[in-house]
Amino acid sequence: MPATSARYPSGPIWDAHCHLAGVDGDSPEKRAGGLIRVADRLGIERLVVFMGYPFITDPTAEQLRQQNDQVLRAIRAFPDRLLGYVYLSPRQVGASLLELDRCVRDGPMVGVKLWIAAHCNGPDLDPIVERAGNLGAVVYQHSFLKITGNLPGESTPFEVAELARRHPKVSIVCGHAGADWERGIRAIRDCPNVSIDIAGSDPTAGFVEMAVRELGEARTLFGSDAGGRSFASQLGKVTGAAIPESAKREILGGSLRRLLGPILKAKGVRA
Repeated sequence: MPATSARYPSGPIWDAHCHLAGVDGDSPEKRAGGLIRVADRLGIERLVVFMGYPFITDPTAEQLRQQNDQVLRAIRAFPDRLLGYVYLSPRQVGASLLELDRCVRDGPMVGVKLWIAAHCNGPDLDPIVERAGNLGAVVYQHSFLKITGNLPGESTPFEVAELARRHPKVSIVCGHAGADWERGIRAIRDCPNVSIDIAGSDPTAGFVEMAVRELGEARTLFGSDAGGRSFASQLGKVTGAAIPESAKREILGGSLRRLLGPILKAKGVRA
């Protein structure tokens, strides 16, 4: 258990969104250790890590495997602190299905990470999401709504909602809540299998309050996007929100623990 003097609502804190990129270290193990040292100062017990380094927007099959190998090394070095999601791409369906089996079915990972290689509402993603659902893995889809326009292949929360409606039994996380969180929250509000994470944007007042009002705390996950963002700034979104202490406890850890509960139990991992 990490030690901290910070004052948070009682209960374990689990971070739904961390990376090995943006952290110092010449190996996955050293980068993971650096993340954990900072997390310890803030009382964060578990970190979900996905994608290796450097960031690759449209990875080849070989690059997917290399990045997943980096995350496997990190979580094997710190099995009581890190949980891993396998990095996949709808532009590499065959390789992605093999990686799902290698890293989730036959390995320690518990979820899927999808980034910006292709829009998530396309049919190429369906075999990946279906297989993930069969394995009980959570699907994390990056989403954004940028004023300047999204990157090629970058999904929006509206596209996440399309994906979720095609796969209503699969647990999906709408990453960043689209960053333009007022629109993002509304976009997925009617998809009960979709949660949001609050990671990566500035700690703006009203974000978490709206999420709890529209989705409920059970569908709202704390995430930091470390090392791209600081743990502290993202924790501030929750600790400074005008919501009940019980809701803060859920967002900081309870909601993610329940979301991952079935696959963690199946793998014999302490939740």
